[in-house]
Amino acid sequence: MRKRRYNPPDSLVEVTCRTFQNRRLLRPVPEVRDLILGIVGRAQRRYGLEIHALVFLSTHYHLLVTAANAQQLARFVGYVNSNVAREIGRLTGWRDHFWGQRYQAILVSSEEAAQVSRLYYVLAQGVKEGLVLHPRDWPGPHCAAALVGEEELQGTWFDRSREYEAKRSKGGDQEARRFAERETVVLRPLPCWQDLDEATRRANIREMVAAIVEQARVERQGQPVLGVAALQRQDPQSRAPVVKRSPAPLIHAATRVVREQYRRAYRLFDEAYQAASEALRAGDRGARFPAGSFPCALPWVPLDKPTG
Repeated sequence: MRKRRYNPPDSLVEVTCRTFQNRRLLRPVPEVRDLILGIVGRAQRRYGLEIHALVFLSTHYHLLVTAANAQQLARFVGYVNSNVAREIGRLTGWRDHFWGQRYQAILVSSEEAAQVSRLYYVLAQGVKEGLVLHPRDWPGPHCAAALVGEEELQGTWFDRSREYEAKRSKGGDQEARRFAERETVVLRPLPCWQDLDEATRRANIREMVAAIVEQARVERQGQPVLGVAALQRQDPQSRAPVVKRSPAPLIHAATRVVREQYRRAYRLFDEAYQAASEALRAGDRGARFPAGSFPCALPWVPLDKPTG
């Protein structure tokens, strides 16, 4: 059974989602990069989520975000995933399921060590696998260059609703670019770095990237990276080898004390949910589910507002 979605207010969350059967549907060619950044930028503007880091590899993506609550996160990710599936499916000719399963969201504690560790992990994507030499070499969406001020993460959003209506009213084909808008993904500092000045944050990122590049160089033991050209030649409908992964943790935390605190809070949330679920099955339509939860067949339960 999947664990229940549990997001305390304004939580830092690492979001991951994989393509169906580990297919290379997100192959990092320019058209795919442009579409994905346009969709993520539109979703961010629509739902107001703070994005701290992102990377889209050929078979999966990672986002490091701050979500006000579980509903905001679900709406944002649902919007991104549905539109990516539609647009990339249209581009690649893929007509089957696009995503392998529901997205995975893991909380990250407020500890600086935990937050920096997850940022390091996201920045290392594409390099640690031996695909490119440096994070900025990744040809798909990657936050490394943007976090040090070397580029803006911009893409194209296509308003398919307006395009469809124009085709219905005027008949015939309509040029898709007429219904295109540029969108920008805005990256915010990690919560633990919000009080640092921009120069310090960028210096920290450059130091992390240098460590990532050096660690990957040592681990390759002289072997060359796959390279951009080979990555972009891959068939988007082909299946990448499945790498054995360890079970996802309940939370990314730097210390055992914080992990235990979270486990206790989650256990209380889960017990309250189960009790309400049993009451609902017994016919009690007024069963009280815990704040922030997604009851089956009932609306999301809002978080309690502070009083006083």
